[in-house]
Amino acid sequence: MKRTKQKIIDELEKLKDKINYHNYRYYVLDLPEISDIDYDKMFDRLLKIESEFPELITKDSPSQRIGAKPSNKFESVNHRIQMLSLNKVTTIEEFKNFDRKIKENLETDNDIEYMIEPKLDGLAVELVYEKGIFTIGSTRGDGTIGENITTNLKTIHDIPLTLSEKSSMKYPLLEVRGEVFMSKSAFENLNKQLKNENSPTLANPRNAAAGSLRQLDSKVSASRKLKFNAYGISEMNLPDLDSQESTIEFLKSEKISTNNFTQTVSGQKAVIEKFEELTNLRPNLDYEIDGMVIKVNKFNLQNMLGKISRAPRWAVAWKFIAEEAQTILENVEFSVGRTGAITPVANLKPINIAGVTVSNASLHNEDELNQLDIKIGDTVVVRRAGDVIPEVISVDKSKRPKNAAKISFPKRCPSCNEPISRTEGEAAYRCINISCPAQLEGKLFHFASKTGFDIEGLGEKLAKQLISKKIVKDPSDLFYLNFDKLIQLDLMASKRASNLLAQIENSKKRELPNIIYALGIIGVGEAVAKLLAEEFGKFNILLNSEIATIEQIQGIGPTIAKNIYDFFNNPSNIKMIDKMINAGVAFPDFVNSKKKTKLVGKIFVITGTLAQPRKHYENIIIENGGKVTKSISAKTNYLLCGENAGSKLAKAKKLNITILSEPNFLKLV
Repeated sequence: MKRTKQKIIDELEKLKDKINYHNYRYYVLDLPEISDIDYDKMFDRLLKIESEFPELITKDSPSQRIGAKPSNKFESVNHRIQMLSLNKVTTIEEFKNFDRKIKENLETDNDIEYMIEPKLDGLAVELVYEKGIFTIGSTRGDGTIGENITTNLKTIHDIPLTLSEKSSMKYPLLEVRGEVFMSKSAFENLNKQLKNENSPTLANPRNAAAGSLRQLDSKVSASRKLKFNAYGISEMNLPDLDSQESTIEFLKSEKISTNNFTQTVSGQKAVIEKFEELTNLRPNLDYEIDGMVIKVNKFNLQNMLGKISRAPRWAVAWKFIAEEAQTILENVEFSVGRTGAITPVANLKPINIAGVTVSNASLHNEDELNQLDIKIGDTVVVRRAGDVIPEVISVDKSKRPKNAAKISFPKRCPSCNEPISRTEGEAAYRCINISCPAQLEGKLFHFASKTGFDIEGLGEKLAKQLISKKIVKDPSDLFYLNFDKLIQLDLMASKRASNLLAQIENSKKRELPNIIYALGIIGVGEAVAKLLAEEFGKFNILLNSEIATIEQIQGIGPTIAKNIYDFFNNPSNIKMIDKMINAGVAFPDFVNSKKKTKLVGKIFVITGTLAQPRKHYENIIIENGGKVTKSISAKTNYLLCGENAGSKLAKAKKLNITILSEPNFLKLV
């Protein structure tokens, strides 16, 4: 028995050391080494041991504190009232169990009134207002002591520097708590900027927000476009504030930013429905969330329920199904895209992530391989969010086997064995052999896609046969196929051959935007192809345009302009276009109808849940001469707004941007 108890004590001490180390990496350095999943497993194990052997709980245990010690870069701030963490649930049953315990502790069978809000993936902070003036802002730190980051917090426009005179007199000391975060769009722009400066990019918006708040130079923080959402106050006994709901309404009245999804509901069923709703909204939000926070609404009930060490009994975080998981990197293959870009693809030991089995993931490019310092045999963290291609985001080097093999980027194309090269300023290596079979296969699918020439029946097996038998050497050869060439191919019956030839013949009448898109110019997607057709009207004018002319088109930058110019000045491409013309492809003029509409030059942002898919409205706007962007700015003309709109609606109101419902939008069109 003694030996068994000693083993438990030894395990507990090791767990404490590990958790304290990873807390320091995560909260202080903003450089986590392990995934949230592995951290949660360690913490859950610690709590399990301490629940079974309460006599082993010590004051320095991670279970008795939140986060880690603050960085020594900033002065320390003592929180007057401790900032607590939250326990978590991950299933409906676990939430129901939480609700049951609440009812038992309150000795009631009635439905509990809860305040619900998104669990933002950012950094918890406290704002202290003395006589209505924002005096001190700090991080949560260990829950008792945080870091003084007042100067940096003052750069965030969501945080007012003063409160109203009435509130200043009523609440001479007010401690507001909330989350600082970075939007997805701001994060993407920041990483682009860092890449251009040849600086290391950041792993995710949470790390970006945390790092931005800990800048010694507040000008850097100001440039990072951070956001703040308040979720409450420190006290439960202030006059006229008797609940989460009344507190949120008060904060709103003081122009302190709160999350638009925050609301009060009653009972289990309503909470579950809202969790499902938030899960569906998640992919369309411009900020990261990892779950939903559920709090008993009334403060008097919160006081009755109390807390347990590091967390309140009256609140819980319902976390989403994990979109990250660990697995083993078994091999790396190098694929060749239609533009010749060489992409490393991770072959993984199959793992289930958010209900989907993942066995391959992107490693992006050589720079990413070097930055990850990844080897064959490594344990890697894979992320899958929505329909996005899974990607390897980090390596757990503590689990690296001794025989882990180095990954070497190829010097020659994996498909045609020709040399590959990397253009200065680009991340990707490319194969420049226009006869490369792998590129040709991708080009054929792009050429025949629904947005291109819309040729049904051109499947993978057929494309490979056409290439291997050298019947098709570039996409224009599709227009020279005949019955005799097709019928000799495997699995090609007479009817199928006839149908495919009919499809090819019909495709010769495609409109100019479809033809431009089908050519496969790097950077020219559906929207840019439409812009080019609208601007030039005639294909021959586009074909002979100079870079300067193309650059002047709103929505086309210098890189894409150069790609377009280079494409139409490449002899092989001109030969392919001539073959298309000789085969009877019409290249019809494009009539720009957008000049007749009210939407010419107007910039739209779309948000919320709409009656039709978002793409439906994007197409209407583009067809009528407007433009759709992802983020609100002073240049935005209209916000098309559905139900359950988020931060974009609040920002549009602040900037006095015209907000349209679906019926009003259709009237405008």
